Amino acid sequence: MRALQILAGTILLTAIGGGAMLVRRADPPATPASAPLPQALTAKPSPLPAPTPTASPSPAPFVVRHILDLKKPLRHGDFVWDESEAPQGPVVITVDLAAQVVSIFRDGYEIGTAAIIYGADNMPTPLGVFPILQKDVDHVSNLYDAPMPYMLRLTNDGVAIHASDVQYGNATHGCIGVPTGFARKLFAATRLGDLVIVTNGKTMTLGQSIIG
Repeated sequence: MRALQILAGTILLTAIGGGAMLVRRADPPATPASAPLPQALTAKPSPLPAPTPTASPSPAPFVVRHILDLKKPLRHGDFVWDESEAPQGPVVITVDLAAQVVSIFRDGYEIGTAAIIYGADNMPTPLGVFPILQKDVDHVSNLYDAPMPYMLRLTNDGVAIHASDVQYGNATHGCIGVPTGFARKLFAATRLGDLVIVTNGKTMTLGQSIIG
């Protein structure tokens, strides 16, 4: 079994033709000693009023059973969606900050994947396992007065997945930004309580449990 990222294979950022391209490979990406701050920021949602501390979820084991066969490398702004071979079942979203990729799995079958942007160095995206707490198709942040379409809230203090201008060099205030077309499909395919697993370069083999 070949090793792969949680998000259906490690995807590394390489410069090609003056632009950025994301390429799948088996080995985890090397982490640069220092990285330049991104050039642009997008908003994150405002905090929920009077958040109540809750116990961490105890997720059941999640196993990758099938991954999408990408015909070409993903560039920033690209996504692939194909649920034709996936059975019905529980939905889990995985995010790998090192690979800059998000994937959605249904019953262990990858049905969608996209390049992402994420939190800048001074407002990093947190790692961990998060249930979807809120869904809002037309959310607007009252912290930054910025639209956040197809918002899936992950934390009470405002971290979420939402549609963004996904371009190389852009970043967020801690959120996970995805292409608008992907965000629309992701919003429709998820429900409150579905788990989002955020890692930074964690690898696994096909069929291996990654949580639980």
